[in-house]
Amino acid sequence: MGHLDHAAYGWLTPVLSYVMASIGAALGLRCTVRALAATGASRRNWLLTAASAIGTGIWTMHFVAMLGFEVNGTEIHYNVPLTILSLLVAVLVVGAGVFAVGYGKARGRSLVLGGLTTGLGVASMHYLGMAALRLHGEVSYDPLTVALSVAIAVIAATAALWAALNIKSPVAVAVASLVMGAAVSSMHYTGMMAVAVGVSPSDAALPGATAMQFIFPLAVGLGSYLFITAAFVALSPTADERAASASAARHLGEHAVTTH
Repeated sequence: MGHLDHAAYGWLTPVLSYVMASIGAALGLRCTVRALAATGASRRNWLLTAASAIGTGIWTMHFVAMLGFEVNGTEIHYNVPLTILSLLVAVLVVGAGVFAVGYGKARGRSLVLGGLTTGLGVASMHYLGMAALRLHGEVSYDPLTVALSVAIAVIAATAALWAALNIKSPVAVAVASLVMGAAVSSMHYTGMMAVAVGVSPSDAALPGATAMQFIFPLAVGLGSYLFITAAFVALSPTADERAASASAARHLGEHAVTTH
């Protein structure tokens, strides 16, 4: 068995991956809160933004953490189509969970369905991303640890959706996002603890791309998307702020009419 190093760059990749997961969770929760206060196309658009933010944040967390993953005795490459598919899976399944909560009539049932769908989707993204690994050897998994990682993913997703339904204040959302970031990161590293690699040394060229050739630039691009979207959401007025602004404008108009 090859020796596995999950943090080849020290604390850099675990901390950065946690930050990305927390940013994605915070952005997704804020967008879901906005969606629940909106109707029609506005609700749909906020939910789409929430799904892309959470899905992108989770995927970026996973692959930033994978930048620090090394196996003694072999290089590691990534199958590009499978890696991109894992990103699409993350966004689509998170979207299914978020829309279940956003449009569900029975909150309890919608929460359970959304949490289960999103959690299984997050786990699928993780293991699909792992299936994209190309190395000299065979990758195997401990079934009990895999099951534990899936359970953590479902619990974390359900907790995140519950927070979106019940937590409104920015401070509470920030705290919930930090907890969510920790839960998603725990799911990732629990899943990685299930991994064992039987190395078969070889001089043959590996297919696929290295992490620095493909994963790093893609993670930087998606991270930039999260920061830009976060700025947009922060600057976009809430429903309460729009109502207060409209009320103030009405009062000013009435005052002007009375004055004249």
